[in-house]
Amino acid sequence: MIVALATIAAGVFLFERCTSLPGHVARTSVDQLERLGRDVRNAIAEIVKVQPRVTINERVYFEQTTAISELALVSQRLEVEHEFLHTWAGSSKRLRLHGTFTAKAGFDLRREFSVNVQPEGIVVRLPHAQILGVEQNTVDVLAFENGFWNPISGADVQLELTTLGKLARERVSERNLPEQAEQEFRNQLTSRVTTGSPIHVVFYDVNARE
Repeated sequence: MIVALATIAAGVFLFERCTSLPGHVARTSVDQLERLGRDVRNAIAEIVKVQPRVTINERVYFEQTTAISELALVSQRLEVEHEFLHTWAGSSKRLRLHGTFTAKAGFDLRREFSVNVQPEGIVVRLPHAQILGVEQNTVDVLAFENGFWNPISGADVQLELTTLGKLARERVSERNLPEQAEQEFRNQLTSRVTTGSPIHVVFYDVNARE
């Protein structure tokens, strides 16, 4: 009799364990995904100062928030020179300027930043990086030569300053700074988040979404 009762009790215990095990495993898996979602969210917040929208198993856990509108991840210094030469009635004037500029590339934080965490992997979506600005630092006058009856005017100087800025922006467009900013984001994200799950970073075209 005692043996029979013990056998029944053991059977009931095993049945309860087997029926509760899937729920326990599922709860552990969800907890792991939530922890991973928080880790990725915190890493992105450290890099670009924006809390992304985090979705775990199709459920939104965190909404996107940001305190600033844009953030540069890459900056580069460049130098440009240009010379203006004009001759009128045999009288020549010459103006040569040298300018230093700083170009910055990064992200528009007003756009969608999202993290989708699934058991099979993590997808991080953010806009393509862009040139955020080309700032003039200094301008040096290398030549300032007035013609006898053809002097350099204020309009001449302003035109040359404008030309320097245009040349600087053209140089920046040749240096692939947005691509460097995107790679910098990838590098910083992978260095901050340790996980066995693959992380896919997807940069989307802002214009295509409008």
